[in-house]
Amino acid sequence: MSSPSETTLAFAHPSERAAATAIGDMPDRLMVRDHVVEVEIGAFQAERNVTQRVSFNVVVEIAPLPADVDDDVDRILSYDKVTEAIAHELAAERLNLLETLAERIADRILLEPQATRVFVRIEKLDRGPGRLGVEIVRKPGDAGQIQAEERPSPVVMYLSNPACSTPHLGAWIDQLTARSLPLVICVGPHDLAVPGSSDPVAQRRIDLLSIEQNAWSLVTRDPRCAVVASRTELDWGMKNGQTGIWAPSRIVLDAVDGPSAPPEDPVALAAWFAAWAGAAELIVVGEELPPVFGDIPARLHNAEAKDL
Repeated sequence: MSSPSETTLAFAHPSERAAATAIGDMPDRLMVRDHVVEVEIGAFQAERNVTQRVSFNVVVEIAPLPADVDDDVDRILSYDKVTEAIAHELAAERLNLLETLAERIADRILLEPQATRVFVRIEKLDRGPGRLGVEIVRKPGDAGQIQAEERPSPVVMYLSNPACSTPHLGAWIDQLTARSLPLVICVGPHDLAVPGSSDPVAQRRIDLLSIEQNAWSLVTRDPRCAVVASRTELDWGMKNGQTGIWAPSRIVLDAVDGPSAPPEDPVALAAWFAAWAGAAELIVVGEELPPVFGDIPARLHNAEAKDL
């Protein structure tokens, strides 16, 4: 019997591709097929603020079960681990690309010791007359694989506009970075007038951009600062001693459980960001704390005082 052609395999189910590309002895496999979830995903504006059906097909090649497994589900890589990996990455943040989602799901599954190779196919079901999707194959050690490590907990410091103009910024950064904790600075909108719109979605973006303009203005005050707009930029900066200044649009708009605070309430927005980032502390300089606040330790500081 002839082997399947490359064209046939290209459109075959991941389980068939896994079988055709197996190396050595035929490995055991775990499969989750046609797992459909409604999710907000996509790079186009028409895909924002709406959900669409996305289908997941995952095949995991696994190391043979130990002889003494004794029908104990807690000792194996179960189907739940696969569906939990999908749910975890869908809940982490809103994504534009199926490719990114597939990579993250594969990486998370490969953290399981029993997993030796994983096939992930993701397809959009509602974007056209057919299925639109991607499929990837990954094994442990492939470039980009996530590590099971905890992110550092930063200190988040919110600066009012008057606080942004004081000469104490460098001294505040010195004092906070001396504590060996990452520092991320949040600001509010600039003081200039911003365009108005009758469309609340458009107005929200305009107001977020006003905050980002203020962030870019502040970054020139100290060479240790850099504007951070994504989870990747934030993580890199925290691990490499960089003081970040948060540009909120991407993280706010891509958050699965986004902030209820509008951009015109920047202290509440900073409090949401502190909780999202797992901050060790929130310091508010030159403003008051919001009436309802979360579990992150918070304190106020006078913008005229050099010492925190």
